[in-house]
Amino acid sequence: MKKITFLLAAMFLLASAKTNAQDDAKRECTIKYNLFKGDYQSKKYDEAYANWIYLMDNCKDLSVNVYKFGSNLAEDVRKDPVLAKRVYEQRLQYFPTKNPAKVHSDYATYLSKNKLASDDEIFLILEKGYNIDPTKMGVKNLYVYFQGVTDRNKDTNPQKVFDTYDDVLESVSEKLEGYAKKLVPLSDSTKVLDKREKSLKRAYSINSKALGTVEGGLDAIISEIATCERLVPLYKRDFEANKSNSVWLRRAVSRMFNKGCQDDPMYETLAKAYAEAAPSPDSKSFYAGILEKNGDASGAAAMRQEAFDLETDPLKKSKYKLKFAQAAKKRGQKSKARSLAREAISFNPNSGKAYLFIANLYAGSANSCGKSEFEKRMVYVAALRMAQRASSVDPSISGVAGKYIRSYKGNVPSKKVIFTAGVTPGSSYSIKCWIGETVRVPN
Repeated sequence: MKKITFLLAAMFLLASAKTNAQDDAKRECTIKYNLFKGDYQSKKYDEAYANWIYLMDNCKDLSVNVYKFGSNLAEDVRKDPVLAKRVYEQRLQYFPTKNPAKVHSDYATYLSKNKLASDDEIFLILEKGYNIDPTKMGVKNLYVYFQGVTDRNKDTNPQKVFDTYDDVLESVSEKLEGYAKKLVPLSDSTKVLDKREKSLKRAYSINSKALGTVEGGLDAIISEIATCERLVPLYKRDFEANKSNSVWLRRAVSRMFNKGCQDDPMYETLAKAYAEAAPSPDSKSFYAGILEKNGDASGAAAMRQEAFDLETDPLKKSKYKLKFAQAAKKRGQKSKARSLAREAISFNPNSGKAYLFIANLYAGSANSCGKSEFEKRMVYVAALRMAQRASSVDPSISGVAGKYIRSYKGNVPSKKVIFTAGVTPGSSYSIKCWIGETVRVPN
């Protein structure tokens, strides 16, 4: 009995000692953390470093701030790649649910920037982040990831490339729509912005421009493999298995529409199936084009209006109006197309795509809206003004708009042409035919 009592007492003492040691360790971690955090926030990085290393070694799951702040110490203050890698890896190990997609994205960026991993290793890290939540990844890394998917699958599994493109593009579009909504009230010319609002507008504009650049890069990659010749047999092959899959149908119809494959019978098959599988403003707008193609102009117009009326989001209403404008342009109705594009702008004053659409309408009418060289070249002045407006209101398309701006500038009348026409530089000039706009003669 005495032995049992002794053993129980010994076990109790050991347990108490272990508990006390654990309590002491926790207290030490808390003290070190508070010292580290205070020094770090006071920018006393040398003092913060010693306590931070202690936390990295002994208090790995204490706080995610150990890694948030520590990444700056490792990367920017100490510039120690080995230590920086350790920060990312320990954070992912001990705080796997704290914004993991962004952490994977940032980790890939750091490794790539410092040439610390192969392209394949970086791709695998991006893939992990992408599978968690693509919306939390850096915009550049979305592009890098998609390029990696394309390189690995374009010849063996093009459908994977298309699916990834749609996923990435939808993620980018979601972000762009968010910034567009935030920019609308900050772009009101009658409103005086305070310091905070100016800062927000600048941040939203920078992010929109970056996203627009990625969107353009994605389109450039996909355009090489998403040809009508490749899409049609692919969709014929997979249609039966997906004829009730509204997401697959929406993406297939959208891609064939954007690639100009509407004349192929498969487009009509897909559009009808999409309208049946998911009656919505989007599916109705596509099906309206089928009705029009088959000679039912009034039915097409009614369905477009129905699609528009069902939508409640002003930005989406703007997109529908622009889609209707594109259909009018295809019918040769340039004035109607411009009117619809202007309606798109009324729902979204920052619709750079609508302004750019009008610019292209004008530029395409240069030869028909003028007799002399001067008159024809003045049409490009109107197109230039629209393209410049597109760039100023919508940062996301500033890169694309810039290309048109440079092209149109190269086509405006030169000093010699203006002099020969006997027109005063800087004077007003009314463009003839359907355009009917008054612009300034270049100075």
